[in-house]
Amino acid sequence: MALVKKGSRNIAVDGVPYRWTLRRKPTYSQALVWSPLTYAVELADSPGSTLVVTTNQPHPSNWVIEPVSAVAPYAVADAVRTALINGWIPEKPGSPFQLDQSDGFVSPH
Repeated sequence: MALVKKGSRNIAVDGVPYRWTLRRKPTYSQALVWSPLTYAVELADSPGSTLVVTTNQPHPSNWVIEPVSAVAPYAVADAVRTALINGWIPEKPGSPFQLDQSDGFVSPH
C-alpha cells in the first residue's frame, strides 16, 4: 500500500529518493505514551514494500509528557540503511517490513 503524498517528506538515502511520513495525530496508545512513535518509509518513484519503523521515543503530540523532539531526517536515513541491511527490498511489492528500534522506550505509567 502506497503512502499518501500529502504530508509526506522526501529524503535521499545514498542517492535513492524515498518518502516518509508519521501520523500527525497519535493513536490512543501513543497519546497516552503506552506505545512508541512509528513512521513509514517507501521509495519515492515506484513504491513497493513499505518500511514501518517503531522508534524508542514517544509521539511528539502525546497527551502525557512534555513535547519531545520530532523524528530527524538523519534517523530516518539510518533506519532505511538498517532495514536494507536486514533484508528490506523496497522495490518488491509485499507486506510491510517491520523495523523495531524501540529498545529503551519506557512508558511513564
